[in-house]
Amino acid sequence: MTEAFRQRFGPAEGLRIWRAPGRVNLIGEHTDYNLGFVLPVALPLAAYVAAAPSRDGKLRIWSEHRGELFECPASEVAALERRRQWTDYPLGVARELALAGFPIEPANLLIRSTVPEGSGLSSSAALEVSSALAFLNGRVLEPLALARLCQRAEREFVGMPCGIMDQYIAVFGRAGCAIEIDCRSLEHRLVELPADIAFLAVNTMVKHALAASAYRERVAECAAAVERIRARFPEVESLRDVSPGQLASVAPLLSAVVARRARHVVTENGRVAAFVDSSARGDLPRMGRLLVESHYSLRDDYQVSCPELDFLVETALAIDGVFGARMTGGGFGGCTVAMLRPEAIPPFRERIVRDFERQFHVTPEIYPCQPSAGAGVA
Repeated sequence: MTEAFRQRFGPAEGLRIWRAPGRVNLIGEHTDYNLGFVLPVALPLAAYVAAAPSRDGKLRIWSEHRGELFECPASEVAALERRRQWTDYPLGVARELALAGFPIEPANLLIRSTVPEGSGLSSSAALEVSSALAFLNGRVLEPLALARLCQRAEREFVGMPCGIMDQYIAVFGRAGCAIEIDCRSLEHRLVELPADIAFLAVNTMVKHALAASAYRERVAECAAAVERIRARFPEVESLRDVSPGQLASVAPLLSAVVARRARHVVTENGRVAAFVDSSARGDLPRMGRLLVESHYSLRDDYQVSCPELDFLVETALAIDGVFGARMTGGGFGGCTVAMLRPEAIPPFRERIVRDFERQFHVTPEIYPCQPSAGAGVA
């Protein structure tokens, strides 16, 4: 990256390279913006930002992947508006930093990422957090404040009403551990996974166009459920507060669609707790069953799956040594995550690639999900 930076911008005096990881969420899908529980791991896949001061007052951002350059006076960052392009992610973060009292210094930035876009592995949060570190350039922002600032950039500048999971795990990821995040208190605990299993993410290579609009619809449907449930149970502030019994008692008051959305979130929070408990006891079959239950709930109640994801899950479940599989991420494409014995990895790879190519005429990519460290200097 240093050489690539010199070729693009010239002298690299003061160059520093920052890294923030992508993530795979093992279980707890669409619960974060409902203030529930999630269990992600940070990945070896990451976004990298090489940054050095510029001499002319300009901020320049070069994307290697797109071969595109953005530039503007650094002093004007706080006044920038959304462009509906890839630049919204780093510029949204820059704007939030400026508004928070961290002026954006003139700099040249080169972005390189190994997190595949549209995969459901959080390439956007990896870019946001690594860009934030580059803009800060050693200035200190407390880790939780960093995660919240990057989430705010995505919600208010990019316009995606996301929860905090992706930015949080990018900051707080820990090598060798999953992180159980309480998305209300914003506290977390480390979860050691059994030593005799592995996780693989499989990329459908599909990102359906309705994903963003459907995500916003699900957020609105969950809010509608809370409003109706609160009329009966005033203590309810989010779906995280709703018990299965409470939901059953108010289900007749909800539309069929809203009731299904709420049922997914309520049961998914329970699955996170059960998965963490099963992991501590080394109950691999139960962990696998919970993954499958999560997928079926996302498919049937939350309706965010697609044929490619369903095919990958069912194919994985037919392979010896696989305990479970589910879609991961927002849905309508992206990745599945499978839990399997390490010795089953070679036949898993062979079978998944062969069968998916036959069915969809596309070669899926497969990524090891080794829990990795959070953001910092590369």
